[in-house]
Amino acid sequence: MFDNLTDRLDKAFKLLKGQGHITEINVAETLKDVRKALLDADVSFKIAKSFTETVKEKALGQNVLTAVSPGQLMVKVVHEELTALMGQTNEEINLKGSPAIVLIAGLQGSGKTTFSAKLANYLKNKKSKKVLLVAGDVYRPAAIDQLKVLGEQIQVEVFTEEGSKDPVGIAKKALTHAKTMGHDIVIVDTAGRLAIDEQMMNEISTLKKTLNPQETLFVVDAMTGQDAVNTAKAFNDRLDFDGVVLTKLDGDTRGGAALTVRSVVEKPIKFVGIGEKIDALDLFHPKRMADRILGMGDIVSLVEKAQEQFDQDEARKLQKKIAKNQFNFDDFLKQLQQIKKMGNVKDLVGMIPGMGKAMKDIDLEDDAFNGIEAIIFSMTPEERENPTLLNGSRRKRIADGSGTSIQEVNRLIKQFEDTRKMMKMMSGGGGKMMNMMKKMPGMRR
Repeated sequence: MFDNLTDRLDKAFKLLKGQGHITEINVAETLKDVRKALLDADVSFKIAKSFTETVKEKALGQNVLTAVSPGQLMVKVVHEELTALMGQTNEEINLKGSPAIVLIAGLQGSGKTTFSAKLANYLKNKKSKKVLLVAGDVYRPAAIDQLKVLGEQIQVEVFTEEGSKDPVGIAKKALTHAKTMGHDIVIVDTAGRLAIDEQMMNEISTLKKTLNPQETLFVVDAMTGQDAVNTAKAFNDRLDFDGVVLTKLDGDTRGGAALTVRSVVEKPIKFVGIGEKIDALDLFHPKRMADRILGMGDIVSLVEKAQEQFDQDEARKLQKKIAKNQFNFDDFLKQLQQIKKMGNVKDLVGMIPGMGKAMKDIDLEDDAFNGIEAIIFSMTPEERENPTLLNGSRRKRIADGSGTSIQEVNRLIKQFEDTRKMMKMMSGGGGKMMNMMKKMPGMRR
């Protein structure tokens, strides 16, 4: 995510490295490259030009402190302006109403149905809400089936009316059903449409007027870049939606939509889709996104993800085991599985300050832990409980059983022993498992 933009901005700031002070000349050189980086990220020329002019004005108006280099000052100013460009602060979804109604709109193929399920899952698990999903896309047969499958997966009811081609009628009946059954929130998935399709635009407008939703969210594919921004403007002129959702932000996106959609439509980005998994949905935080774009990591989001998987009772038990040097492969496996639940491995590493650049050329696959898990699962319960039993013949059996080599088994056992020693030495227990990541199977240059 934003890797190319981060690299380009980093090179631009290096032009000021070693400079004693900021001048109009060296700022102009740096900002020329910053503007090129933004244009390459599919930011419109008008916004890129306005952005760099604002940065130049602010940078030249500041005194460089002895302890702060011109390059550091420029990073600070660019960070502030990126944050402002993306909206300054995050804005929560409006859930007032009984039930609260959330209308989902967007182009064909933008990921509306998947997002609807992700949002239902988010509201159910993180807000403790009873959610009803409504299958309002009556033109794409697979959409109803897709929503049913996703609803079953997250254990959320899906309202459908087989054979009906009237999305307004379906939504009305769904609302009556929600009130009867005590649902807190109704999420209405709608058909994908084109801004130039007058009939379809009339339909979504009628749907909004009829339902009077508390929240209308426009879903846009971040990989479409500036086209996404233009489409969002066309929809907003017609629908006056409340917020934007950027999907596929983890893909090969240049980032232009994330950077500029707020300033063009004057509506906040509320959520970002960051993967295929049903829980791969994040609130959008402009400052945190600016941190990541400038290679500063996003430690706050990383801590939040860790806290979601954190179990205080389990942590206390683990701490006692570490203190007694009883940490074993079962405990090790639990820690790996908690890390996996936190999300995409490469994204997690990118949230650690400084690690994004360090791991840039390392391929961190989503199945990076599979080899480790296979080795551990090939051990007997006694071997996992007492790793000192792992002699040569046992290691050979484990390698054969896990489809790995003896060298990989030996490497994992050594890493485990090193981790156990380190955790024993660290006060308060815990562990720095990220330090091991470069050596893990599935991670390569």
